[in-house]
Amino acid sequence: MATENTQIYHERQRLQFCLLHSLNNLFQQKDTFTRASLNEIAEKLVLDDPSKETWTPLSVLIKPHHNTMTGNYDINVLIAALEGKGKHVVWHDRRNGASLINLDASDDTLMGIVLNVSVRKFGGIWKSRHWVTLKKIDGVWHNLDSDLLAPETFKDAEEVREFLDHIIDHGGEVLLVMNDKQ
Repeated sequence: MATENTQIYHERQRLQFCLLHSLNNLFQQKDTFTRASLNEIAEKLVLDDPSKETWTPLSVLIKPHHNTMTGNYDINVLIAALEGKGKHVVWHDRRNGASLINLDASDDTLMGIVLNVSVRKFGGIWKSRHWVTLKKIDGVWHNLDSDLLAPETFKDAEEVREFLDHIIDHGGEVLLVMNDKQ
């Protein structure tokens, strides 16, 4: 169980680099990923893209897998980044709700949960998506959302399930990050 002395790494939101912050929060370490490393992954995905012939002049700024001005990255970058660290992503089937997610799985099986949620900012004028990490640290689940001032602790697995069901009910995506078995 987590104690008061448990150190939790929590990276705060800057621009639209929520995927960067979410990944570093998941790994509990600064600079596990950097803007440069995620850009490199996104560029590699572009080079491997068979439809790159359909690009327009705007493709220089608005790339298929990230926005060069704001840093907003897509799911392909997330999956490639995690696979590069020996993890794999399981997209949770939203029809099942959160009850089928084994939140009590050992840390060597379930590394954490990454959410992709819809957000509205600036009085609802700006609609976007946001990456959020949930992670069990020393037996306790935490919400490591980079928009929060500090991590929020869940009291138990049932509270995590209720939170996940709320996310699913509001159009969010739930991605389970699994450790590959050696």
